[in-house]
Amino acid sequence: MSAQIIDGKAVALAIREEIGADTARLLQKTGIVPGLAAVLVGENPASQVYVRNKRQACDKAGMTSWLHQMPADISQSDLVKLINQLNADVAVHGILVQLPLPSHLDTAAVLDAIDPAKDVDGLHPDNLGLLADGRPRYLPCTPQGVWQLGVRSGIEWAGKKVVILGRSSIVGKSLALVLLQKGIDATVTVCHSRSNNIPGLLRQAEIVVAALGQPRWVTADMIQPGAVVIDVGIHRLPDGTLCGDVAYDEVARIAKAITPVPGGVGPMTIAMLLLNTLRAAEGV
Repeated sequence: MSAQIIDGKAVALAIREEIGADTARLLQKTGIVPGLAAVLVGENPASQVYVRNKRQACDKAGMTSWLHQMPADISQSDLVKLINQLNADVAVHGILVQLPLPSHLDTAAVLDAIDPAKDVDGLHPDNLGLLADGRPRYLPCTPQGVWQLGVRSGIEWAGKKVVILGRSSIVGKSLALVLLQKGIDATVTVCHSRSNNIPGLLRQAEIVVAALGQPRWVTADMIQPGAVVIDVGIHRLPDGTLCGDVAYDEVARIAKAITPVPGGVGPMTIAMLLLNTLRAAEGV
């Protein structure tokens, strides 16, 4: 068996073109240009690349973006003050605080300070609560990207046994909530470090989503032949190459479909950020 390669770059490009067209229509109809404000604290090289890519994507979609580069030693109160200023700025429809933050800052308190209507990452507790209640304002970007990537690649979620490896709020826990929404209707199991017999649980899955943060942890003997494997992880190895949480070469020989790393879920996360920013500007 040779797995279908799920091309996240191509799918994300198509979505971004749709967003660009919708953004142009919004401008023509209302005069509103969606605006995304990114807050970057410190000089983390990876975070700088992520923010640059997100701003470039905004520009290509016809959106306005701003970067607020703050020193690594900024105080909690000064950072919250900046967020409150962005909350009050009517030109700003979405606010993105790039994570991780320096250790002296309270990440939860910083994210809680964002106006839920401008929380285009979908991680504010108000938005996660609405998601859990089945009436989401915004779907979190990476989980939404995972779902959309599957849908647009011809993968059926409804009724399928999905095993998510990892329970972070950013991916695993939020993804479980997304996949349980009416209209998606997956049957979801979430595995974590205290789960018993993780390989056995993975072998029962028709769709596996790996988001545990361990390079090449998922091997072929853990995967049911013909399963769909979506790899959210990304790691830089000592030789400079990138890999995901899945041992790609061996798993691709038995899976029905698989995402590459890079070029799988990553581009979808940015596309979903733009989509949420557009929805915020529309007042949805």
